[in-house]
Amino acid sequence: MAGSKVSSPFSHRGYNRCANLLRKTLSARDIAVKLNSDAIFVFPYGDGYWSKLLNRAFKYEGELELLFCDSADVDYTLLDCGANYGYWSVLVSSAPYGSRKAIAIEPSSENCTKLAINAKNNDHRFEVMQAAIGASRGTAWLSGTKHEAFHIAGDASAGGEQVPVLALDDLVDDGKISADAKYLIKLDVEGVEIEAIKGSARLLRGDSVILCEEHGNDPDHTVSRYILDETPLKLIVHDPRSNRFETVTELSILDRIKVASNVGYNVFGTASAFWENRIHSLNASAARRTQ
Repeated sequence: MAGSKVSSPFSHRGYNRCANLLRKTLSARDIAVKLNSDAIFVFPYGDGYWSKLLNRAFKYEGELELLFCDSADVDYTLLDCGANYGYWSVLVSSAPYGSRKAIAIEPSSENCTKLAINAKNNDHRFEVMQAAIGASRGTAWLSGTKHEAFHIAGDASAGGEQVPVLALDDLVDDGKISADAKYLIKLDVEGVEIEAIKGSARLLRGDSVILCEEHGNDPDHTVSRYILDETPLKLIVHDPRSNRFETVTELSILDRIKVASNVGYNVFGTASAFWENRIHSLNASAARRTQ
């Protein structure tokens, strides 16, 4: 808790390493954090990624929290891709967030075990699927050492775990979701964002928003460039300086926003007038909060 407070002005540089060292001082155990009156989130003691939540002043992806909170009255489904331990699925399915339906999709069997624990601790109110997200059905190999940064390789030469791959539009074909409903699609898929967008073309023609991670160490803004140049989607980003959501027409705005190479920044892409208006209406809410 103290480490999170001390390191927060420096984008938490070094925090993960210190927390993981502390992890070795006690036997393996879990920490359960009550995120709100109807949401419990469990993660391993000493986990450098999630232990920041012990500092109640810490905001995890604050721009997403704004949208999810504001959308509590909207009948939508969260497609939580790269769900990790299910933080957003836990929150979005809780009463203060409207008890919305969520499907938590995670490729790692290790992470899925933790994800299932969080589903159980929250009355199994969101669905868990083990799969990677891509442009089409298939298989891939998952590798990496950090649970928050597993990545997909094309073949077995990289080692790791073989996992099924599906496109989000396959969920429509399989009858799991309807093409004409409203969706917020969280893409935290570590390097295959563009393939995931390609596999979501049908959903993205409707009332959907992709909430996509831009990596702070990518000066080319690869994901945003693809959305802006290769899709019909409008690109929106939260500017922390003005505390406003801005429609992106020039990628130079991301040069100013992406100030830390070790941090992920979310951008929103949508072709939906409903969601575009909803996102920009958050600017009025932000103005009221600062008065």
